[in-house]
Amino acid sequence: MKTRIYSKLYVLSLLIVISVQVNAQATQRKRPAEWSNLVDGGRFIDRFLLIPPTGKLTYDTWGAAGVIPRYVDNGIEDKDWSYWGGKILVDDDGKYHLFVCRWREDSPKGHREWSNSIVVHTVSDNSIGPYKVVGTIGKGHNPEAFRLKDGRYVIYVINGRYVANDINGPWTYGKFEFNPRDRRIIEGLSNLSFAQREDGSYVMICRGGGIWISKDGISPYNQLTDKRVYPDVDGRFEDPVIWRDNVQYNMIVNDWLGRIAYYLRSKDGIHWKVDPGEAYTPEITKYTDGTNEDWFKYERIKILQDEYGRAVQANFAVIDTLKRQDKSNDNHSSKNISIPLNKGVLMTILNQDKIDDRTKSIRVKIKVEKDFDPQTAIDMNSLRFGASEEVNFGRGSKVVKTEKLGDDLIVTFEGEGNGLTKDNFAAKLIGKTKDGELLYGYARFPWLDYLKPALSSLLPVLKKTSSGYQFEVEVQNFGQVASQPSAIKVEQVSDGNKEIASGKIPALKPFEKTTVKMKCDKIPDENSNVKVILYPEGQAPETLEGKLKKVS
Repeated sequence: MKTRIYSKLYVLSLLIVISVQVNAQATQRKRPAEWSNLVDGGRFIDRFLLIPPTGKLTYDTWGAAGVIPRYVDNGIEDKDWSYWGGKILVDDDGKYHLFVCRWREDSPKGHREWSNSIVVHTVSDNSIGPYKVVGTIGKGHNPEAFRLKDGRYVIYVINGRYVANDINGPWTYGKFEFNPRDRRIIEGLSNLSFAQREDGSYVMICRGGGIWISKDGISPYNQLTDKRVYPDVDGRFEDPVIWRDNVQYNMIVNDWLGRIAYYLRSKDGIHWKVDPGEAYTPEITKYTDGTNEDWFKYERIKILQDEYGRAVQANFAVIDTLKRQDKSNDNHSSKNISIPLNKGVLMTILNQDKIDDRTKSIRVKIKVEKDFDPQTAIDMNSLRFGASEEVNFGRGSKVVKTEKLGDDLIVTFEGEGNGLTKDNFAAKLIGKTKDGELLYGYARFPWLDYLKPALSSLLPVLKKTSSGYQFEVEVQNFGQVASQPSAIKVEQVSDGNKEIASGKIPALKPFEKTTVKMKCDKIPDENSNVKVILYPEGQAPETLEGKLKKVS
């Protein structure tokens, strides 16, 4: 595995946040005290690798002192254009296609010309670059590219999208449709990020942290959440990115004011848990030859994935100074850069029975890969396995024995200290190779069903009937499997959450919806707040609170 960026001393130094003036678009963020106890591999930032040099080290180029000299062939840049955003797709031709936006560097408005940016298609023979422009897509900003189940390509831009049957076009412009479903749209619909679910449907997160689902990635996106899923801190969040690998859904979101990003994980792409530690901070662009590039801001992170969905590279829009100080025909600009990531190991838990605090031993198969031999590369004494809440802090189960299985390796851990509970949906491994490099990975639980229904309701409508009044509530299943018959009730919030109606939701196929009709035990005021609570079998209740819809 490649050399990692961070020594333990450097990681600890990240906890010392330099105070800067508010007009520098940054502020001091105090880290939780427990973060100082995280071990190597406990933070997402630990996965960033040193970058192999690309081309020649260049001194004669634009930029503040902190980014000179640099490797201008990393990603894409030139003196005539300012680049921003950018997502890489690997096509059937094996080449790397970066869809990125740009605007003229000599534009009178400087960086503020971003609102008139153009999306271009660039190509490279390798993931790092250099990327060369091969075509123009059209107007748009902050592009995000993905491929649909039917093979078509989609490029999202703010307030629009482009679709093509071939990665080389032609591209047709259009717009997504968004259905907020009686929920507040948090901070507007911009900087969207998409991940394909197992059945080909799509989960999307908007800048404000709301979760949306589309049946095929093109059809209307439906909002499921009424609160942001981000960390419960006073952050100024933007630039969320989500992706699904062979184990779980992943997310990174950036606090632009604090210049600190957070990493989250999810079983279903809807409900998220926050992992401790920084996902990334400034000063992560470091090369194997010792060259460092001190970019002022890292934004619009995108993830390049391998055939298993693992994150193998991060791409960023970077700028060397304050955005408002990037002016026409000056020495400042922006570009897209590539930074490789430690992809982790492939693991399978062999225990078929549920692991808990009574489990005596845990057997894990670690798979051989073309660049990794588990039988010879691993420092066995360094391995810890179990709940991320344990192994991220150096705890967890220890190795008892190993055995070969063809080219793969079976590692048996003692059951003690695994820390796994019903709140965990994946186990984590942290350790070292014999060369001292970080080794980590996640594994699914064989006994856990990862595909669940996702029942979601609208707010109730109060209707008059021949026999009185009734509530009508639309309920839809946004999950990938059918639901079982479930309970539903309506409460009046202003009356101490007193139940005023209840009923049954029939079994619903994926994306099927129904209208549940319930007789009112009490007629609430037309402008009162009500709460709808769904009780899907084997899952936590789903709630929606808001104003009662008008009587019709």
